[in-house]
Amino acid sequence: MEIGCRANAELLRCVPFSTKSSSDQNLPKSNLYKPSLSSSFSKTSQSVSKQIRMKKASSSVVLKAKKEDENEDLESMTYKEAGVDIDAGSELVRRIAKMAPGIGGFGGLFPLGDSYLVAGTDGVGTKLKLAFETNIHDTIGIDLVAMSVNDIITSGAKPLFFLDYFATSRLDVDLAEKVIKGIVDGCKLSDCALLGGETAEMPGFYAEGEYDLSGFAVGIVKKDSVIDGKNIGVGDVLIGLPSSGVHSNGFSLVRRVLARSELTLESQLPGKQTTLGEALMAPTVIYVKQVLNIISKGGVKGIAHITGGGFTDNIPRVFPKGLGASIYKNSWDIPPVFKWIQEAGRVEEAEMMRTFNMGIGMVLVVSSEAADRILEEERQEGNVVYRIGEVVNGEGVSYC
Repeated sequence: MEIGCRANAELLRCVPFSTKSSSDQNLPKSNLYKPSLSSSFSKTSQSVSKQIRMKKASSSVVLKAKKEDENEDLESMTYKEAGVDIDAGSELVRRIAKMAPGIGGFGGLFPLGDSYLVAGTDGVGTKLKLAFETNIHDTIGIDLVAMSVNDIITSGAKPLFFLDYFATSRLDVDLAEKVIKGIVDGCKLSDCALLGGETAEMPGFYAEGEYDLSGFAVGIVKKDSVIDGKNIGVGDVLIGLPSSGVHSNGFSLVRRVLARSELTLESQLPGKQTTLGEALMAPTVIYVKQVLNIISKGGVKGIAHITGGGFTDNIPRVFPKGLGASIYKNSWDIPPVFKWIQEAGRVEEAEMMRTFNMGIGMVLVVSSEAADRILEEERQEGNVVYRIGEVVNGEGVSYC
């Protein structure tokens, strides 16, 4: 039996799935298990901030500076200090890989005739805490869909359907409707069906007014069209698609930085005409239509969804052994919210690059011959794209 697993530094789970047939011994690397520690934007994503309803701050929900000692604000903050150990997640991946060789990418592949079904599952992590504090529940469903469909398109798969799991201690029908509406919106942006879901009411299990979410997406791709990174070579180009902000990873560190800063979720983001709450709750970009359109024109060899682990851990996962990435610093616009996180939390640059997407939510590895064409076509269509690096000899990610 094969095991498809996915590590989340805040919640670990493994799910067994069907036995691999002898005719599929060369099945591409199963991609369902990975550490998950957290284009121009669609009109839906752009309009979200206009719909945000911010709750009046009270002493019970406003996050204010609470220094443990007078020198605490001089300490550099880390994701591990905030309670999320990326290395522990990586170690679990290593151990499970011994039991189920081939696991380690973004979506799990299952053979079906001349195609593969590609499946992924995820949640939205502690971004939910901010949803509770800001009373913003109508966009968190977009995040939920995005985290799974953005994973499965890295194999070139078109999403077919999505299922959700909504759990709470006491069902608030009006609140749940808002959450599900966001899921419906996310499915529309993904061109996939909301096939079903589960609502679980578990008295006493969650705090009053709180809930948890998880989602499951399945897509399909022809076997001869799978994007698996096997043909990536030195000189190939890295193209970055912009994020809307923090997306749905790294919020354990974000919340700790906010708690130690002098700002609240209703405070204005320094230098911007938006609040921190609005900036942090911006929904994850769904890249399905844009990425599948680029793939259809040829030249794409590998795709990395930049989630927990940032550039440092996610980009190398699509490379053959012995190859790495050289990233061009200052080659894309870093959203102000990341600059605030780094300054307010005194977070080291290496920690930022390993925790957050830093403004790039998806990285495409394309042939050098196709790079200029892809960049030009995307810009002509009004999409923001960046040439952010290249493939080099030697493993890992370096910055120049």
